[in-house]
Amino acid sequence: MNDYIENELRKSSETISKIDPTEIRKAADIIIESLKNGGQVIFMGNGGSSADAQHIAAEFSGKYMFDRPAMAGVCLSNIAPVTAIGNDYSYDLVFKRQVEAICRKGDVVVGLSTSGNSKNVILAMEAAKERGAKTLSFTGDGGKMREIADHAVVIPSKETPHIQEGYLVACHTMCGIVEKEMFNL
Repeated sequence: MNDYIENELRKSSETISKIDPTEIRKAADIIIESLKNGGQVIFMGNGGSSADAQHIAAEFSGKYMFDRPAMAGVCLSNIAPVTAIGNDYSYDLVFKRQVEAICRKGDVVVGLSTSGNSKNVILAMEAAKERGAKTLSFTGDGGKMREIADHAVVIPSKETPHIQEGYLVACHTMCGIVEKEMFNL
């Protein structure tokens, strides 16, 4: 069992160490520009990526490392709209409908998907772009999302757990950059 544990830790650290820091920096810059101009950052994902989207949105509206004013970070994974839209329309539209309701020009919409092919996230990102929002994707090294996003942070793995671990580290790093630069910390 120790061999398994050591192997998983090694794979995780190797994946994280191969993330391109310039991709994280650019994602942070896009968010900083939006927030400085009164925009908001809207996160979404499915399954574990939904939980990660909620987590990172909370880092904006709550705090990451420092007590400071709240920043506009929201997540589209709330159960009532997801189940209502899924039931009344289609699960493919659960994020798109919410983007249509709250996303404005100058906002940033962030999609998290290990495959990069989550149809509901792709449709929402397309709707965001139609509204003049910037789009960011956090994905593994495949999928359509990285092609359609204004900027993609690619986690160099094909293994779901390691992709999720990678984009949590990338998102936390991004939060730190945003927090420090927004508040001169």
